[in-house]
Amino acid sequence: MTRSNPASSLNEYLAKTPYLSVLAPAELNALVRDCMHLMFSPDEVIFLEGDSSRGLWIIEDGNVKITKLGVEGNEYILHLLGPGDTFNDIAALAGGPTPANALAMGLVSVWLLPGEVMDRALDRYPAIARAALAMMGARIRALGHQIEDLTLYPVMVRLARFLLTQAENPSLSGPGVTRAAIAAHLATTPETISRALAKLQDTGTIRFDRHNIIIVNVDLLKSVAVL
Repeated sequence: MTRSNPASSLNEYLAKTPYLSVLAPAELNALVRDCMHLMFSPDEVIFLEGDSSRGLWIIEDGNVKITKLGVEGNEYILHLLGPGDTFNDIAALAGGPTPANALAMGLVSVWLLPGEVMDRALDRYPAIARAALAMMGARIRALGHQIEDLTLYPVMVRLARFLLTQAENPSLSGPGVTRAAIAAHLATTPETISRALAKLQDTGTIRFDRHNIIIVNVDLLKSVAVL
């Protein structure tokens, strides 16, 4: 982990985050003084499950994966996050230890809003709490859909849905979002993902451009995704 001086304006960046966009410029300025800018190397641990929470993390650049480990040590990726996304929300809002692991998937630039600063901001600016509740509600609904997919649908359907979502969400692309990462996110193996991708390519649904997956037939992919 290293610290650096980012070129972008912290005020402008915080104004784009879901939690803090509700604040006026003067209110954002009050938070800027206490924010810390940190850099993490590829595969570096940001925090582990059960660590003391340092506060709210906001991604400026790069990708972060939020993970849990199974009883046999296998990794399951709960969330793939990118610029503008926040993480450790629950611990930052409600206190307690970190609920999962967070690791850098490439070179990552993040802001840390310390827990004590977050507490003061929530007390002083109730609009932050309302925005946080709305965002957490959306995440809970998304997690419900994720559990439903894992429970009710085969890998091919889950992969098709992931590819459609990936096309609309830059957080699901970028360094580190490999077939192994996709497999860990979809609760399967890299070999299974490779076979499913090959079938989609054979049917003309997708094609490969080096390491990038290009959707050729959106309607056909939606059909595979049962959408």
